[in-house]
Amino acid sequence: MSRSVLITGGAGFIGSALSARLVQAGYEVAVMDILHPQVHAGGGELDLPAAVRVFTGDVTHAPDWNAVLRLFVPDQIVHLAAETGTAQSLSEATRHGSVNVVGTTQMLDALRRSGVVPRQLVVASSRAVYGEGAWRCADRTFYPPPRSHAQLAAGIWDPQGPEDAPAQPIPSCASRTEPRPTNVYAATKLAQEHLLAAWTAAHDTNLTVLRLQNVYGPGQSLTNSYTGIVALFARLAREHHALEVYEDGRIVRDFVYIEDVVEALFATIAAPAAGRRCHDIGSGAATTVHELARTVAGICEAPEPVVVGKFRDGDVRAASCDIGPANDALGWSPKWTLADGLPVLLEWISTVTPNP
Repeated sequence: MSRSVLITGGAGFIGSALSARLVQAGYEVAVMDILHPQVHAGGGELDLPAAVRVFTGDVTHAPDWNAVLRLFVPDQIVHLAAETGTAQSLSEATRHGSVNVVGTTQMLDALRRSGVVPRQLVVASSRAVYGEGAWRCADRTFYPPPRSHAQLAAGIWDPQGPEDAPAQPIPSCASRTEPRPTNVYAATKLAQEHLLAAWTAAHDTNLTVLRLQNVYGPGQSLTNSYTGIVALFARLAREHHALEVYEDGRIVRDFVYIEDVVEALFATIAAPAAGRRCHDIGSGAATTVHELARTVAGICEAPEPVVVGKFRDGDVRAASCDIGPANDALGWSPKWTLADGLPVLLEWISTVTPNP
């Protein structure tokens, strides 16, 4: 049986790490990547094993797909190519829709033209598809609407339960939490899931959807402002800046280390789905952004973080997940805690950036 894997967006943060893992395990790997300057600033060398075949191509461009599939026939495809960034998607909606939605449909059309039906498609989706997710008020579960600009400007941070009673967020789980995107990026990621589900069903092949929480670790772009809050805080704290914490500091996220994400993806490739499956991939621990900032500042001996009350439209209040189903189905569990991963990230940053 073929062990060939094509990774779209494969020269990026997650793709590079996954490529190395697959090559180590004996897979034949190719990556297709546009090498966007927002991610690959300066045009430096790619962090990919020598055995990986690199195709410079745009997933939204049909001729690029035709060229790749003439030269490499994948047994499985891992679809990572995507535009990210909650705030950016509100001001560049067409760009996000083009890459995330049209890029996916171009891939599917190219597979049809080439007569290739991969044994499995794997897509890296996002926790963002849940929007605010499910919350609990007393014994009642409800789905709050997106927080409006007026609500955030008034400093009303938490969604309110029935009759404005206090409420608590419930960790998301693909089998029971309804997706309700609150920003353009999230809507395009959910669209990817629907497109791939329809295509794989019609072609009697298999699909794995992994809804990733906030991924961090060595290899992240330090120049891309949308690379993630962990890398941003780490870079600023190393320069001894006081970290700004938005809202009231109690925004909740699940920060998952890159090696754990790679192992989850590898598990889906090593044991492909039989039909369709969808799992949440995170650390299993919910952390407030203020806690994150204080930990990073402490490691770097930076000033105490400052809660500034600023906010981002389209952002969600709390995001964490239930990793139990992924553990049961994939035999996967995260190995890295935030306390373990942050020092490694900071050490890596010190090797690739000048001393502050």
